[in-house]
Amino acid sequence: MKEAENIRQVGNLDIDFIGFIFYPKSPRYISDNKETIETIHFLNLKKVGVFVNETAEKMLENTQKFRLDFLQLHGGESPEICRFLRAEGYGVIKSFLIGSADDFDGTGAYRDSVDYLLFDTKSDIYGGSGRRFDWSMLDRYKGETPFLLSGGLSPDYRQDISGIKHPRFAGIDLNSGFEIAPGLKDVEKLQQFIQKII
Repeated sequence: MKEAENIRQVGNLDIDFIGFIFYPKSPRYISDNKETIETIHFLNLKKVGVFVNETAEKMLENTQKFRLDFLQLHGGESPEICRFLRAEGYGVIKSFLIGSADDFDGTGAYRDSVDYLLFDTKSDIYGGSGRRFDWSMLDRYKGETPFLLSGGLSPDYRQDISGIKHPRFAGIDLNSGFEIAPGLKDVEKLQQFIQKII
């Protein structure tokens, strides 16, 4: 999300979190103009900042400026950095890229450091591939930390999402499959999907 009016419209849907990209190389990179910042300030839901290998100082600067509640980390951020951010009063979501069942093995190091894990499809680039990984591998995850599911989710996967019974499955991350353009959400498509999935 990066345009004020689109942010306002999506913010009125029945969702729990809304995300903003703070990775400069992303086409979804958030604008820091006054209207966008004020729109984000007045949202009545959890606001998530997405960062990639950013310094703790810069992340805290943006959490304060945009009044974020959570930081979603998509780089090589350590458990120590995650614990530091939580100690500062923010929720932390750590992304793991999944290409094989072995990719779940690294999650254990973060069990006391984050609020949620996010499982996305393995890709050579930051920002997601728009593809879905093999969800049957979710059974390999034995941790206690709840997880969110990402990676190429679209309205076509409504039945598959409803069929996930993993005890730590906490929600889904809807992104490119619901966009008109990078950072611009199709509000009607989102609304229809949310009404069917909840």
